[in-house]
Amino acid sequence: MSVTCGNSLTSKTTDTSERGLEDLICTAMTGRASVTLLPGEGIQYPSETYGGTGWLLGDARDYDRDYCIDLAMLHAFLVATQPEIAEALELGKDTPVRRRFLARLEAECGKRGVIDLLRKGLKHEKHAIDLFYGTPSPGNDKAAQQYAANRFSLTRQLRYSRDETRRALDLCIFINGLPIATFELKNSLTKQTVEDAIEQYRRDRDPRERLFGFGRCIVHFAVDDNEVRMCTELKGKGSWFLPFNLGWNDGAGNPPNPDGLKTDYLWKRVLTPKGITNIIENYAQIVEEVNPKTRKKSRRQVFPRYHQLYVVRRLLADALANGAGQRYLIQHSAGSGKSNSIAWLAHQLVGLRKDGKDIFDSVIVITDRRILDDQIKSTIKGFMQVGSTVGHAQHSGDLRKFIEGGKKIIISTVQKFPFILDEIGDEHRSRNFAIIIDEAHSSQGGKTSGALNAALTDPEDEINDALEKRMAARKMLTNASYFAFTATPKNKTLEMFGEAYPGEEGKVKHRPFHSYTMKQAIQERFILDVLKSYTPVNSYYKLVPKVKDDPEFDKNKALKKLRRYVEQHDHAIRLKVEIMVDHFHGQVIARNKIGGQARAMVVCSGVERAIQYFYAIRQYLQERKSPYQSIVAFAGEYEFRGQKVSEATLNGFPGGDIADRIQEDPYRFLICADKFQTGYDEPLLHTMYVDKVLSGIKAVQTLSRLNRAHPQKHDVFVLDFTNDADIIQAAFADYYRTTVLSEETDPNKLHDLKGVLDAYQVYTPEQVEEFVTLYLEGAQRDRLDPLLDSCVGVYLSELDEDGQVDFKGKGKAFTRTYDFLASILPYNDAEWEKLSIFLTFLIPKLPAPREDDLSKGILEAIDMDSYRTEKQAAMKIILADEDAEIEPIPVGGGGRKPHPELDRLSNILKSFNEQFGTLFSDVDRVAKRIQEDIAPKVAADQAYLNAQQNTPTTARLEHDKALARVMLTLLKDDTEAYKQFVENESFKRFVSDMVYTMTLDSPSGLTINEQRGMDSL
Repeated sequence: MSVTCGNSLTSKTTDTSERGLEDLICTAMTGRASVTLLPGEGIQYPSETYGGTGWLLGDARDYDRDYCIDLAMLHAFLVATQPEIAEALELGKDTPVRRRFLARLEAECGKRGVIDLLRKGLKHEKHAIDLFYGTPSPGNDKAAQQYAANRFSLTRQLRYSRDETRRALDLCIFINGLPIATFELKNSLTKQTVEDAIEQYRRDRDPRERLFGFGRCIVHFAVDDNEVRMCTELKGKGSWFLPFNLGWNDGAGNPPNPDGLKTDYLWKRVLTPKGITNIIENYAQIVEEVNPKTRKKSRRQVFPRYHQLYVVRRLLADALANGAGQRYLIQHSAGSGKSNSIAWLAHQLVGLRKDGKDIFDSVIVITDRRILDDQIKSTIKGFMQVGSTVGHAQHSGDLRKFIEGGKKIIISTVQKFPFILDEIGDEHRSRNFAIIIDEAHSSQGGKTSGALNAALTDPEDEINDALEKRMAARKMLTNASYFAFTATPKNKTLEMFGEAYPGEEGKVKHRPFHSYTMKQAIQERFILDVLKSYTPVNSYYKLVPKVKDDPEFDKNKALKKLRRYVEQHDHAIRLKVEIMVDHFHGQVIARNKIGGQARAMVVCSGVERAIQYFYAIRQYLQERKSPYQSIVAFAGEYEFRGQKVSEATLNGFPGGDIADRIQEDPYRFLICADKFQTGYDEPLLHTMYVDKVLSGIKAVQTLSRLNRAHPQKHDVFVLDFTNDADIIQAAFADYYRTTVLSEETDPNKLHDLKGVLDAYQVYTPEQVEEFVTLYLEGAQRDRLDPLLDSCVGVYLSELDEDGQVDFKGKGKAFTRTYDFLASILPYNDAEWEKLSIFLTFLIPKLPAPREDDLSKGILEAIDMDSYRTEKQAAMKIILADEDAEIEPIPVGGGGRKPHPELDRLSNILKSFNEQFGTLFSDVDRVAKRIQEDIAPKVAADQAYLNAQQNTPTTARLEHDKALARVMLTLLKDDTEAYKQFVENESFKRFVSDMVYTMTLDSPSGLTINEQRGMDSL
């Protein structure tokens, strides 16, 4: 009986059913929709193998459910390629010999996975059996014939179950009888979507069935007419399906397709025989991982996401067409899987050949991420011997040793690249390199790029002059291609590696070679949107003078000092800590975020404040009798209130263990001062408390620590004590979609800067020439310093303070801009190079104009009368759905010395209190009401007085009840205060804390400031 799946002959309307979608896919891949045999038709043979159809239509009746094999296709393949083995295995009939072979094949597939079986074949008794022939090398006719004999087949309505015999898959594809991928199809026209297909896999496709066991198939696809999702391991309800879509408008989904269904790229372009062969050979694999703590081994199967497959193939095609000497910028968001993309690219660049020659002799990967190092090794392990292929350049000389020793992939860090020109001998000048840079914005500055280029440069015989060698070392090498990966490209990165294209008014813009945007990563749920629940906290405080006179201070500097003073005041820190800890317990732990495993990060403005927070959080956690603890992270040793402390002394374990310890209980708070704010991937981070000024790329990198996905992580939360939502929005807007450079840096600005610097006559051309000559000859320092000191004398005696500021600023701008432009300009300028060398040594010797601190002493002249916080409503920060244009690096520099704006202390405090203390129309009246009316009534409450004899927790509970009763009496007398107490959580906390302190710790009725003064005596 044949399986007929086409439309009824009498039907004239379009078949919009799920079966109609099956027909369409089968026809596109195989040229027919059913397996009905035509008269006289025997075994089918492949048609065009690459593209188009190229697939055979299998018969579901040929599938053996016990052994998970299409017997007819396996038999036909072995007869065509290994006839003696086919005969010896008796594949044409059901015999014990055949059953032993099939049992062996089934067992090995379950143990090794189908990928390994296809790549390496099967050993059975005395036979070595090839189960697949890979891509033939050019000119190898025998290999081409073997590849053409592979049988790529597609079977409809595959009944796979040995127990529930009527269960059937919509589609299954095979290579030489081995199943490699399954499909569940849905159709939006019948009101079913890809989500229904996923649910069907989770509910109805039992992973205990042999076909759905780990590694048995490479991938499982859920497909409708709008979207494709994929899963590499079915786990029932725990099956994780990832998007496998083209992306549309820099976001998720697929674009409209004028020539067919939105998802037909899957069967028309991705799953061609050539395409699936390439994936099996270079991408798909089973990776074994070892838990560093338990040493327990686990395996996971990897299949490339669409953008990974696309970008690696596109890079390889361009490198093959254009050879070495190219530059590529890949803007891939966090969550894009950069580690795998880089590993797959490195592996395939090694084997890239044209006209029988390697395009690249060695691939150098520059990264600071240990995970990428491990990822490359595990990826390579699936394809070739790691030991003979991968080297780690950790010391000077390693690069040269590995290149000479034939290592194909060399991994190192920028910090370990202090190479000089003669690192590589003359015999390597004809070699070509591929340089892959992970997080390019931190890996390529002018000087760093120059050091790397110097190590790989082509030392031409005629280049003998030291100055020419320095300039050559700065250039982007013609014998190296650069592949720069970053999520947040800076202007320098875009100009150095980006793809140039014409803009308006003759400007030249730069864009990434490929982008996978933050927008797409969020919409595809590979990362979480950290701006979806952003809550700013406003601080209000009142400062009062404690000196009788009214001195003058520099107003601008004084206001900054006052803000810093109040925010790091112990009382302010304590209030903010209570907000953080109470929020974490009440809104994060109590709501079982990340299955009860959620962690929080506290981002601090410096080491001093981080240590303050560490002690304050520890104390408050103890007061709450919380089971949790905190960890503090900062670099080096720090003197805190007369005592030297470090991470290790405060935490009780080495700093290198912090990343592991925060994953373990009781640690839930990670308090950071300039550590763990970039490149730190911890999916358990759910909440961030920010007490540090953030803007630009730092804001994006810091808040993005929260975005890592976790199966039980559905949201994140940011509580920001310092920054304005508009600043955060502006920072993220540059990187939400593709980032474009608006125009190139104008090299004529260097001529202009040099002209201004020369005009100051701090140096003469002769002094510059003499200094550079001595320096490049390696002269002793005592011959260089007199030249520099002479120029310093002119700078101090001939320039006024404004001139000194302008000269030094423009000198810094010149060296900074030249370091960058020298690496990308197609020409050299010896005068620029000489001046850059000279200024590099002169500028550190130039003293900045003496600037009196006219705000000095203001902190001794004031005291903090009150401090309170007000948590605003949580908001979702919306980013503009458009590409961002960023400006090239600024070239100006210089300027004038700022002149202080002096003002009286009383006016400065008035201005400060107006800006930060305006929660009430009459602040003093409210404060007086709390001190003279509310606190005494609470203190007199009998239940509260009795509770004070018990535990502090009981006392606080009774205090809060007493306060609520007292506040209720204010409803008629003071509506404003009562309204704030009921509606404003921050004010309620402020009043409660103040009254509790006054009534418990200060029974005399003294104010907090008065009590603090008494305590200090």
